[in-house]
Amino acid sequence: QVQLVESGGGLVQPGGSLRLSCAASGRILRFGAMGWYRQAPGKQREWVATLSSDDRDSYADSVKGRFTISRDNAKSTVYLQMNSLRPEDTAVYYCHYTSGINYWGQGTQVTVSS
Repeated sequence: QVQLVESGGGLVQPGGSLRLSCAASGRILRFGAMGWYRQAPGKQREWVATLSSDDRDSYADSVKGRFTISRDNAKSTVYLQMNSLRPEDTAVYYCHYTSGINYWGQGTQVTVSS
C-alpha cells in the first residue's frame, strides 16, 4: 500500500505563488511516476504535471511555464511550485502515484481570488 498526504494549499491573490507538497509513504517503487491532478467545481479531474522515475517532467499546456514539479527522494516528497497563479487555477489539487496501480491523496484546496 502507498499513502499520499498533500499539504500547502490555501488562498492566494492572482499573480501569487504557492508550493504544494505530497509526502509519500509505504511501498514506493523506483519505477513509479508521481504527479498532480486538479478538479475545479463542476468540472472533471484534469492532469496538471508528472515527474517520471528518471526525472522527466511534463505539464499540461494550461500550467506550462508557471508550475514546476520536483522531488526530494530522501524525504519521499514531491512538490508543485505554482507561480503566476490565476483564478482559473482554483481547484482541489490531488497527488498521484502510479506503478501500474493508481494511488491518490486526499486533496488540498487552492483558491486564487482577490
